[in-house]
Amino acid sequence: MGFAVGLMSGTSLDGIDAALVELNGSGLETEVRLIDFMTISIEQSLLREIEDAISLKASNAQHLCSLNFKLGFAFADAVKQICDKNQFALNDLDFIGSHGQTIYHQPEVEGQFIQSTLQLGEPAVIAYETSTKVVSNFRVMDMAAGGYGAPLVPYSELLLYQNKTKSRLLQNIGGIGNVTVIPRNATVDQLEAFDTGPGNMIIDEICKRFFNVGYDANGDLAAKGTVNERLLERCMSVPYILAPIPKTTGRELFGTQFVDQILAEYKEVSPHDLVATMTMFTAKSIAENYKQFIFAKHSIDEVIVSGGGSHNKTLLRMLQGLLVECKVCIQEDIGYSSDAKEAIAFAILANETLHGIPSNVPSATKAGRSVILGNITPVPY
Repeated sequence: MGFAVGLMSGTSLDGIDAALVELNGSGLETEVRLIDFMTISIEQSLLREIEDAISLKASNAQHLCSLNFKLGFAFADAVKQICDKNQFALNDLDFIGSHGQTIYHQPEVEGQFIQSTLQLGEPAVIAYETSTKVVSNFRVMDMAAGGYGAPLVPYSELLLYQNKTKSRLLQNIGGIGNVTVIPRNATVDQLEAFDTGPGNMIIDEICKRFFNVGYDANGDLAAKGTVNERLLERCMSVPYILAPIPKTTGRELFGTQFVDQILAEYKEVSPHDLVATMTMFTAKSIAENYKQFIFAKHSIDEVIVSGGGSHNKTLLRMLQGLLVECKVCIQEDIGYSSDAKEAIAFAILANETLHGIPSNVPSATKAGRSVILGNITPVPY
């Protein structure tokens, strides 16, 4: 039995997620109990530094070097905050699992650039500030084994959501959308997982530019607009959407440059219609991937949505309208937390690493073999 904090800061840049959990055992029989979850806002100055680091034009080596340590302090502070909130002593923590902040992810070779990935948030700073062992940098060993380094959560999803009678799709809608296929009574080698395309990333960017808000709360802005079919067709023509699986994508494809391009091409589309159309783009990219790659092989009982997109009622309504074959629900409908899911996952993955158990899923990442994920930073004194 042990206590851990799982940390996650995703591509949507909407905060640092921290999950305080209790774990008992290891492997797929691990028992996991969520004690508490919170999202800590990222200070505006730090957020701007992250956005600059992600930008190929604005970033530089000195910037990345400094930001790596600043994020380490921010992640350490998140650990302290959730422990303080629960009156849980730091010295009672057994370990921390930190995903870090993805700055760039290169899943495929492009010219001189080989497959690679970069997550910042210096684990030595986290370990020193919390006096706790840290497991971090989960993606790199999968990539060393020839994988995409993503998606990382299917192992934890099998552990938490496998069901003897139901086939389930675990659809996360964060900045990017990703799905894990869990057939009834599945084993690790039966899992499939891949990124479906955009999640909230494009929607959030349009909300910032036109409405001066960080996201479309409840999908209210999209509900006031009308889907522009011509723009939707143009978005759905992006080759990634129906590219063969396994596959992974990120801000490099669906970030600010994508928004710049569609705004330049479709100046006549109103802001509300833009939000509505990009919300439908997320829903339709998910549905079309299901129809192309999943429904032909699996009879699905449930689609369980997590992440920030699970709060967008307009998006959920659009998704259910496109998926009449199965029930669309959210994590809370089955007794879990939509927001905490990925932070919990990194506590689980860290637990497996510390027990010497591989936790990548080669069928999802295209890695050549199962490997133990993550780097371990010990208690510094």
